[in-house]
Amino acid sequence: MKASLKRRSALTGGLVLAVFSAFLSPAGPTHADDSRKSDNGTDQGAHLNLGAADLPESRTVTTLAPGVTLTKISRGGADSSLFWTAEVAIPSDSPDPDAPTSALSSQITAQRTADKLKAGGVDARVEHVQSPQLADAGGDLGYRVRAGHFAAQADGASVVAKIKTAGFASSVIYTGWDGDSENSTKTRGPWNLDVITIDPGKYEGQLAASFGPDLEKRETTSQLASDAHAIAAVNAGFFVFDPKAGAEGDPAGAGVYGGKTLSEAVADRPALVIDGKKNASSIQRLTWDGKISSASGEAPLDGINRVPGLIRNCGGANDLPTSSPLQDVTCTNSNELVTFTPEFGQSTPAGPGLEVVVDSHDTVTSIAETRGAAVPAGGHTIQATGTDVARLRALAPMGAKLKIDAGLLGQDGNPLHTDKAMSVVNGGPLLVRDGSEDITARHDGMVHPNDGNSFYYGWVHKRNPRTFAGTDAQGRTMLVTADGRSTASLGLSLKEEADVAQSLGMVQAMNLDGGGSTTDVAEGNVQNSPSGGSERAVGDALLVLPARKDGQ
Repeated sequence: MKASLKRRSALTGGLVLAVFSAFLSPAGPTHADDSRKSDNGTDQGAHLNLGAADLPESRTVTTLAPGVTLTKISRGGADSSLFWTAEVAIPSDSPDPDAPTSALSSQITAQRTADKLKAGGVDARVEHVQSPQLADAGGDLGYRVRAGHFAAQADGASVVAKIKTAGFASSVIYTGWDGDSENSTKTRGPWNLDVITIDPGKYEGQLAASFGPDLEKRETTSQLASDAHAIAAVNAGFFVFDPKAGAEGDPAGAGVYGGKTLSEAVADRPALVIDGKKNASSIQRLTWDGKISSASGEAPLDGINRVPGLIRNCGGANDLPTSSPLQDVTCTNSNELVTFTPEFGQSTPAGPGLEVVVDSHDTVTSIAETRGAAVPAGGHTIQATGTDVARLRALAPMGAKLKIDAGLLGQDGNPLHTDKAMSVVNGGPLLVRDGSEDITARHDGMVHPNDGNSFYYGWVHKRNPRTFAGTDAQGRTMLVTADGRSTASLGLSLKEEADVAQSLGMVQAMNLDGGGSTTDVAEGNVQNSPSGGSERAVGDALLVLPARKDGQ
């Protein structure tokens, strides 16, 4: 029987080791004793480098299993300087009447917009947006237009109506969600974070990733945790959310589960690589390498277990509009070869093209002139579109031996060797490398060209719910969630996320999927407050599995 999955704000099971609250000076708290250390040795005394330095911070540490703890951190409190305001969508300078609006623009365009609003009776203001400097992005983002100071979100309705009458769109947002450089060290919160820490020297279970019954469907993190009887879990990598962007639930980047490579990498974006035998994790930039071959020749294989022609987050050769990573964008490629395994689902994606079925002995057993078939146990299918239809037809006649070589390459260019205990989940950008912050937002696709920094502003610069993972100097893995998009928990900008990772002692860290996906489960219950009001079904999750009993 599955465990109850009702949400609660704190654990009632397990052993609570320490509960403390401290008003921290800029120099941080003193360490009079070891009562702030959990059983796995993680130092729970140092405060987070987040917001004003003197904020109160409380932590509750609970042992979930030997070597596994959950630390719930609450930092800061109500901030009277924060308020609700209307943020205006600024029309583009482009002569194209269908050009999209933007959250940011040049100072001239922003001021022109504000002047038009003032003429319509709206007391609009122009604000310069400066973002923290990251490894390859940040700095001056542009100018935004806002109007009003409201105590509650609903109080902005009349101003939004005036803005609409003046010919502009707007939404009411909370200034506590801003990640502006000038405010980042002044904000007083509040923040709420959960940290699951796994000590490989004491933990006897296995850290692993799971996607559920098949790749093409989504499950909640709590469902994945329940099905595996996990001690704890967090949501993991990015995935296809909209069916128009591919197979819903398909990982949008590297995915290895139980040692099987089931999803290709997005260019060389970072991935969390887990050695389940040692319960050790690392962050590596992986790339995809695939080909098919027969007596008639060979051809490159573009991907695995995804809809041909649709590449979520881009990053593949010959993708349009770019072969570089581009977060939350679906690139296209009309000519592709994609292979499918039984883990994909009951049937492969249907559509025009060619599909060959290959059995467990590498023999072509059927050829279909349209796509959409069941994958045989132990076998594969290969779909072709566009000009690759003729190529696949030539390589794979009926009865031919067709070899499929597909996998991930490590940072050294050599194949990533996998076994049944290995898991890999996608993510990005990198946050911390070798103990230093190294936030590679541009390299990993979080800077969108020609959009006036609007995507960067919302995704990187602003505070959002976040999930991230990393390791400390002792080799412990930390899985962290931070609630956001509410007045009760502000969330983290990407820079703050890296600051928090370092505060927790991480020497390697990377961002995972966040926003409405951010979920933390322990002992059968959701521990955080998902920003959508309820859990979002996701593509995969990281599971802290219990030790196996004898005979299992």
